Amino acid sequence: MQPSLQTDRYSSIHRRRDWRVWWRLTRPHTLTAAFVPVCIGTVLALHETAIHISLFIAMLIASLLIQAATNMFNEYYDYKRGLDSPESVGIGGAIVREGIHPKTVLYLAVALFAVATLIGAYICMNSSWWLALIGSICMAAGYFYTGGPVPIAYTPFGELAAGFFMGLVIILISFFIQTGEVTKTAILIAIPIAILVGAILLANNIRDLDRDKEKGRKTLAILVGRNNAIRILAGMFAVSFIWMTVLAFSHIVSFWTMLVFFSVPKAVAAAKGFIGKTKPIEMMPAMKATAQTNTQFGFLLAVGLLISHWL
Repeated sequence: MQPSLQTDRYSSIHRRRDWRVWWRLTRPHTLTAAFVPVCIGTVLALHETAIHISLFIAMLIASLLIQAATNMFNEYYDYKRGLDSPESVGIGGAIVREGIHPKTVLYLAVALFAVATLIGAYICMNSSWWLALIGSICMAAGYFYTGGPVPIAYTPFGELAAGFFMGLVIILISFFIQTGEVTKTAILIAIPIAILVGAILLANNIRDLDRDKEKGRKTLAILVGRNNAIRILAGMFAVSFIWMTVLAFSHIVSFWTMLVFFSVPKAVAAAKGFIGKTKPIEMMPAMKATAQTNTQFGFLLAVGLLISHWL
């Protein structure tokens, strides 16, 4: 009886460990870059029309799947190019640390893309088939971020690509499938979210600067240097808050959207957390704070938009 209990306990622990490995493979701290834009685009659409819950859920799931698949392609190609090692810091490295077969990660990423494509077909059937082209371009950008002969991640344009596709485009698609149009207000509100999504990538590149430089990457952080990259990160936070202030005082959005300023302490913690740090492990809290800034800013913006709609 006792050996059986021990075996069951071991199996339970092993299953929990496996579950955590697969969960970490999705890089959950980055999933807010998909969740936040969908919510904001949908809440913004509420000012124009009634919301189709099924389209909102479909868009949310498809965006999360594409983000998770992009992270898995990243995992696979970082391994193939020798960027990941058992000593690498961060949530990546499931292949080198956990023993997951590289092809398993690749096939899983492709499978997630396939499911997202099916969900995308449903969205197109209920909105516009032009979204099939836009969605395909978004998925291609996700793949070519680390895949292909010249990965976007190896260039200074990673932050721009992430902000554009995961911030601006997702918000506008989420808004369009509900309203059938894209407005100037939707574009203006999407811009600070795009900036903060790009900031998540910049924070990651600041942390990995030394390793990426050794492997031949030419990221923005490498080109401008660590100190200037931190200044740019702080500037991205500042521009996002200033942008919302201008929109509010221009009466483009309600003053309730100024709730985003409650996320300022997290942005300050993120920027300060990188100062004077050179070891990747020391910068992990700052990286986490950067992702949390995006989450808090986006959540508070959505709340502000909701309140202004109700009032």
